[in-house]
Amino acid sequence: MPSKERETADALVAAFNAQDPKAIVALRTPDCLRVFLPPSLGFKPQTNDGYLANLTKMNSIFTSFRVTINDVVEGVSTSPSGIVKKKIVMYISARGNTPVGEYRNEYVWKMGFDESGEKISEWSEYVDVGMVRDFYPKLQVAIARMGTNEKD
Repeated sequence: MPSKERETADALVAAFNAQDPKAIVALRTPDCLRVFLPPSLGFKPQTNDGYLANLTKMNSIFTSFRVTINDVVEGVSTSPSGIVKKKIVMYISARGNTPVGEYRNEYVWKMGFDESGEKISEWSEYVDVGMVRDFYPKLQVAIARMGTNEKD
């Protein structure tokens, strides 16, 4: 039987595959931040409101999106102050279609959970730096064009 944390992580994947930003954010604690890694990308952490806005914007450009779990590591970590927290690390592949071409990305999601295991309280996301450098700017331009067209 899977742990409560694994059930939550699997629900997160299902919400991504349903392209349901509200369901994704609902699986997070109110103070959960999305932290992008590596830090050399210079992306600031996102609050739930910022993450919801980002997901909604991305959904406006993707005609399809699917994540696939490639591997999962489940365990615990202990903070320097002795707090033990259940964690899951998921290795994810993402594929999608956009007006600027096929989206292909690899992620490593490191998640910590609240005591119930039903909410994600910590989120670190390693992304494919090449995709961020080469494809993400094209997405940003397409999204900006859509915003301009909607105002016309």
